[in-house]
Amino acid sequence: MEPLLGVKIGCSLALLTLTLLCGLIPIRCKWFQIHAASGRQRRVLSLLGCAAAGVFLGAGLMHMAAEALEGIEMEIESYRLQVDYSQNGTDVGGSSSSTADPAEVRYPFGELVISLGFFLVFLLESLALQCCPRGAAAPEGIWGNPEAPSPCGHGPLPAPARGSLRALVLLLSLSLHSLFEGLAVGLQPTVLTTLQLCLAVLAHKGLVVFGVALRLAREGTGPRWALLCVLLLALMTPLGLALGLAVAGGALGGTRMLTQAVLEGVAAGTFLYVTFLEILPQALASPEPALAKWGCVAGGFAFMAIVAVWA
Repeated sequence: MEPLLGVKIGCSLALLTLTLLCGLIPIRCKWFQIHAASGRQRRVLSLLGCAAAGVFLGAGLMHMAAEALEGIEMEIESYRLQVDYSQNGTDVGGSSSSTADPAEVRYPFGELVISLGFFLVFLLESLALQCCPRGAAAPEGIWGNPEAPSPCGHGPLPAPARGSLRALVLLLSLSLHSLFEGLAVGLQPTVLTTLQLCLAVLAHKGLVVFGVALRLAREGTGPRWALLCVLLLALMTPLGLALGLAVAGGALGGTRMLTQAVLEGVAAGTFLYVTFLEILPQALASPEPALAKWGCVAGGFAFMAIVAVWA
């Protein structure tokens, strides 16, 4: 077995094991279930929820959105160079830059794709609320019963259709992002770059999955749903790594790379929608001191910002 292949297989097993451990701890440990907590334990869990919200915010802004913007910009630049080459022959670096349309180069295509993902979830949620009146009975969503009173006493949570849809969008966007992360690890050409990227993915993936599992435990989600969500998130990165191994020997087509970049952008937009309109408002609705909540959110975000140095 080649050393690079062995390292990538080891990375896949490490990603799967750590993700499962981080996801199972809040689900299997009753201490993390806030509806059964009181006093100091409830305060600690509320602040942990704020820290998890900061992790989600950092993952959305510093990782998902940043990677999507970088990928889309690279593909647009590659396309522009190909067009310039076809128009100007081999003189790509000289006269092509002067003949390029400045508006075409400066247009924020990456931000546009992320915004489309944001408005896509907004549209789906609006359709769901239009078709499902608030007064209609609905089964429990992935996050538990979204219409039950908040454990912190701040009124009802989002309507069933809205809560379930946002939970599903969160899981799908995280799964898609995890798949692309594994794909990036699988495509690394050397042992050193593989280990560096794998460690960066391990650092933020474990914390993000822990935050998802903590949210599932706090909302009283059924054990089967919770285990299924954690297992789905845990399998996505090794699956992406296996896909990267399968295509590592061949050249990556421009269409496929552009499609991946666009999908990452849409996933980033959907993730930011759920983070800003679902996760952060509920975390900040807890009765803890405002500065304590700010510190926990900022701490979670700071951790993800530090990890982005190596990601």
